[in-house]
Amino acid sequence: MNRRLFMNQLAKGTFSATAVGTSLSASAADYLLNTSNAGELASHTIADISYTDVQLKWPRFVGKNGRRDIHGYGPKVSVCVLTTDQGAKGWGMHGSRNAEAIAYLKGKRVSEVFQPSLGVTDSKALGFDVPLHDLAGVILNKPVYELMGQKKPILTKCYSGMIYFDELEPKEGPVKTTADGLDRLLENCRHDYELGYRQLKLKIGRGNIWMPKEEGLKRDIEVTKLVAKTFPDVEILVDANDGFTVDTTIAYLKGIGDIPLFWMEEPFAETVADYQKLRAWTNANKPQMLLADGEADPRQELLRELEDRKLIDVHLTDMIGYGFTPWRKLMPELKSRGILASPHAFGELLKSYYCAHLAGALGNTVTIEGVPATCEAIDFGKYTIKKGQFVPSPDPGFGMTLLKKV
Repeated sequence: MNRRLFMNQLAKGTFSATAVGTSLSASAADYLLNTSNAGELASHTIADISYTDVQLKWPRFVGKNGRRDIHGYGPKVSVCVLTTDQGAKGWGMHGSRNAEAIAYLKGKRVSEVFQPSLGVTDSKALGFDVPLHDLAGVILNKPVYELMGQKKPILTKCYSGMIYFDELEPKEGPVKTTADGLDRLLENCRHDYELGYRQLKLKIGRGNIWMPKEEGLKRDIEVTKLVAKTFPDVEILVDANDGFTVDTTIAYLKGIGDIPLFWMEEPFAETVADYQKLRAWTNANKPQMLLADGEADPRQELLRELEDRKLIDVHLTDMIGYGFTPWRKLMPELKSRGILASPHAFGELLKSYYCAHLAGALGNTVTIEGVPATCEAIDFGKYTIKKGQFVPSPDPGFGMTLLKKV
């Protein structure tokens, strides 16, 4: 069955279920909907599992941060495609290539490994987390945020995570002067501003590897002040990629004066003692600034301790590294403990869009990392940025189409 015919039939079936549900109580309607969903998913069996790579292209060369050398022009990403016996297709990043996992999933009814209210329900199928969410959305003719129970998505701020040490990596030829290099950094900020971003995350920590420590700290402060002055309506986030000590962090915050920061991310390799010292200073001097951590080599027990002690405000563990279904379980827990979320998404625009659906359904996300990119193999669909917020695609699944034949 071709995709268009399949989707039309699903749309008609969804309309009929909705019409019947209008005469029922809310609980009865919910029961009918859940039963209908389970029946639809049970009628599809995983018939094929295939893989391919896609090349994402960033709009410009991305250079160094406080911990890593040049990042280049964009990553090659592995994606997995699941096809059912009725021709429905769902796809997404990664997907286990383990032979046992593939053999286990093939032949399973979708309902055996996935429930809309929970996500992946079988640990042996968790390696296919994102493709299964996309597939279930396609089968049920719902975007993932609606699959998770949110009819109208909760909209969340988004930031550009693409402002690196741009003045150290000129587009053409060597930087003749510092001012010349900073002009190029501002040009990159302006590019992302014109895309709709009203938050910019600046990489700091130049003195960790690439410059003498004092000179690097001075440049970090200079860049922050320059961007704040040039873009007065933008919220600034900063990320040191663990390139500071706690004392350097405080020196940087003193150096930028009264410039407000939306958050400080990963200033140093996290310890309770260092965060206690930093939190005491920020409570007294920058009480509105959020502290965000948990991207690099996250130790969940330590993060939990830092969160319980109210030493950090935002949990950053990677969207794919942690998993979409695990994030669905983690988000309500974070919310109950008063901790905000912003799953790490740098590198692959796909992850940013997955985050838009997670946040769109569950909220509690303070901002979403945006990574502008294009890809000849992907139609990214109807995602937009409006008033500085990500608007997820309303199309089925994650609303993106894999154009590459697999």
